[in-house]
Formats: sequence, C-alpha cells, structure tokens
Amino acid sequence: MYDRSFNKPMVKRTRIKIVRNTSRVITRAHIPEIHRIPKIIDRVQKMTEAKAEELLFHINQHFIGRHKNIEAIYTRNFGKVAHYLDEDFSLSHTRQLLIGAFFTMEYSIESAALFNPSIVPHPNQEGLPEGSIRFIMSLRATGEGHISSIVFRSGTIKADCTFLINPVSEFVDTPRIRHDQSYDRHLFQLKLENMHAWNETSVRIFEGLDNLFSFNELKNRINAVQLNTERAFDTEAVKNIAWLADSNYFIKFEEKHDISEHVIFPLSANESRGIEDARFVKFYTDTDSFTYYATYTAYNGVCILPQLLETKDFINFDIITLNGKAVQNKGMALFPRKIHGKYAMLSRVDGENNYIMFSDHLHFWDEAILLQEPELPWEFFQIGNCGSPIEINEGWLVLTHGVGAMRQYFIGAMLLDLNDPTKIIARLEEPLLTPNEEEREGYVPNVVYSCGALIHNNVLVIPYAMSDITSGIATVPVPELLACMTPCGEDGKPTQM
Repeated sequence: MYDRSFNKPMVKRTRIKIVRNTSRVITRAHIPEIHRIPKIIDRVQKMTEAKAEELLFHINQHFIGRHKNIEAIYTRNFGKVAHYLDEDFSLSHTRQLLIGAFFTMEYSIESAALFNPSIVPHPNQEGLPEGSIRFIMSLRATGEGHISSIVFRSGTIKADCTFLINPVSEFVDTPRIRHDQSYDRHLFQLKLENMHAWNETSVRIFEGLDNLFSFNELKNRINAVQLNTERAFDTEAVKNIAWLADSNYFIKFEEKHDISEHVIFPLSANESRGIEDARFVKFYTDTDSFTYYATYTAYNGVCILPQLLETKDFINFDIITLNGKAVQNKGMALFPRKIHGKYAMLSRVDGENNYIMFSDHLHFWDEAILLQEPELPWEFFQIGNCGSPIEINEGWLVLTHGVGAMRQYFIGAMLLDLNDPTKIIARLEEPLLTPNEEEREGYVPNVVYSCGALIHNNVLVIPYAMSDITSGIATVPVPELLACMTPCGEDGKPTQM
C-alpha cells in the first residue's frame, strides 16, 4: 500500500467555483425598539385608504418577484406587532399588509461568503446512468452581521468523475418550525440531569407528562405547576427546561421546493449569531437503512456549542443538543456507522489536538481519547479534522487540517485502523491541499478547508473552501493518495520522521 512511488498525490483542482450571490435573500422581521412600534403603526393608520393601497402597490412592485408569497410574509410580521393596536380598532387588509411590510426586511444570506462545504450521496439515486452518483453539498453561507446559515447545492458526478452542478433557484426558502413533533420524556430528563438542572420543580413538571409530549403540552404543564402556589417554584429550573426545548426543535421545508432554495437559518437563542461548519455524513444503521447527520457549531455571540442535525430526506430536520463533558469546542465529526456497537466521533476538545470519542448514545459524549498532536511544521499551531471519516478496505480515511505559520490552513490526510480507530496506520507528511495564489486571497487569507468529502469510483472528491469566501472541488485517486502516505508506528507518528 505504501510503495512511495509518489512523494505527493496529484490533486486535480476542477474549474468549478461555487460563489456567493448577493441577490439570494430571505425575509426577517424588522422590529425596532418597543417605544417606536406604536409610532410607526400610527403613521400608517393616518394614511387615507387610497394612499395606503397606492403605497402597498409600489412596495409589491419592488419585492413580489423576489419572494414566492410576499403577502403571507407581511401578514406573519404584522402578527408580531398587532398587539400594539387598540383592541377595538379595526384595520383593512391593505393596512395590515402595509404595516407588516414596514416590519419586514430582506437579508442577503451569502453576501459575505459561501464556504466550508461538505458532500454526501443524495437520498434519491434513481434514473442515473451507470457509474454516476447524485450528491447534495452543504455550504456555510454568511451574510450581514456575519451570521452564518446552512445552504445546499445538488448535482451529479459521472462515471469519469466529471461534475454537473444543478442550477440554483432564484428563490430562498426558510422552513417552518413544527410544534407537532414529540419530545422523549426519558431523554429530556437525561439531558436536564446532565445540565445539573433536575430538581423538585423539574420532577413536578415531568410527572404530569406522557412518555412522548409536545412543545405545547410542556408549556401547559409548566403553567399548571406555576399556578400551584402551595409549593415552591424554581424559576431557574423552568428557564433550563425552556432553553432545552427551544434548542431541540423540528423544522420542515416545502416538499415541492428545490433543495437549492433551502436555508437553515438560526432559530434558537443557542445559535442566534450563526450555524457554522456543518459536517454531514450518511450514517448507516444497518445494511440498507440510513440517516443523515450533521454536527455543527452553534454560536450565540458569546460562546459556541456543538449541536446535531438529523434528516432522512433534507426536507424534515431535527435539531438536537449534544450533552456530556466532551461536548466542547469545534469540529466534531461522526463516523458513518457504529464501531463495536458504539457511536464514534472525531473531535478537538482542547482546540489544538485531534481526539476520538465513543458513546452508547448519540446525544451524550463524556470521554475523549487523544488521537493526534501537531507534529509537522505545517500543523504546528493546531490540527483538526475536515469531515467525517470515510470507510475503505484499508481503514478509515480521514481528511485533516493543519494550521502553520502566518495562519496558513492546509488539508492533510491520515488512515485509521478499521477495527480500532484509536490507532493511526499512516498519514501524509506533506499537505494534500495548499492554498495557491488564487485561493489564498479572501475574507480570511491563506486558507483551504473542507467539512467532508466522498469517494466515487475510487476517486476522493473534496469540496473545499478558499480563504473563507468561495468554494471549489478537487479530486485525487484513492490508490495514489494511499501510496503517498507514510506508515505510522504504535505512537501514531510517521516512522520516517
């Protein structure tokens, strides 16, 4: 496997560039300070009906072609300020829409950057030519205020490893939160216990809930316990319960919409300032059954927290908190199947070294085992992974990243033992990808980075970001990559160092 006939794999950079498009916009509520809201509403109320209709017409002329149902958006945002109206005051439909328009704004989701991609096989592989595969690529889109979200592209890789990227829709679609989904009472309790938030008040709330309960049932139960003034009520416990329910939620996109329209934008307080660096993986629960998971970094403007996405169809998503002592820092990457009956995860709990973790439960991670420390000059500053391990006959193929002098980011690779991935079998001593003259210029210069690759027809397909602003695709034959690796000793270090 390591014939050393190559010193460095011949990476092929394709001509594909996935670039930001400032015209891709969503709408958000535009709510000012509370004391200003009634004044804005009053100004609209004082308009004549004819003037209100004329103004709404002109606003729609500018925006109706940019959103699929702009009046539904106005109505939704009117509902967020309607309680500032006098109860006995009646508004025409036109004025309701107009008020809603004043409390709505557009937000360009990828105006700053479109980067840090990962790639997985599409759940639908029907109707393809022999040797082709359909894929879904996730990307981190960053817009105004440096708020990050997850967007998607799709396409086909042909048998000869050429690429067809599907056209991107001119529309962008945010999902609706589903409150009809159920929470698991036992799992919810375990997470509260892990947060040291299980006490008498929590017990009283949960003893009145079924094994599966809805968001609204939880709210009603909290209100019922709060109204019982005969016993002490811990408001801090309720805050923890509300935070956990808010951070574990369910979203759904319109099935008829193209996947390029989907954007997972921050919805909970946990991730209010960004959903960053999703690492998607197709996880096999058995031979034929699979689920897609993605670890990502939730950022609230102060601290970061690793979280989990789950989907089978890229239409319905569960957003899940991860718990445990080892749930820290960035860069958790799930293995695509269990190993010896346990879930396995790569991580970087200390911000500097690569770790591996094992758990009986996907949501809980308590112990991290040191896997790899920086050893080579191009990674002296810190190392991490570039996505979930890929299973091949020779072992677990892992893309890594290293940070060297002048904050240069490089992509490397290593091979872990298939049965015992705590052991490094071999690794590249030189980077697989180094920022070239074109790639080094951007929002964060001198960076190449990936959140996950796949193998097609024995070729490693690497979507990668260029200096935190745009993305491309590179390929390298797997046999050639393995041939360039240096075997590692028991200590995980290259034997020829």
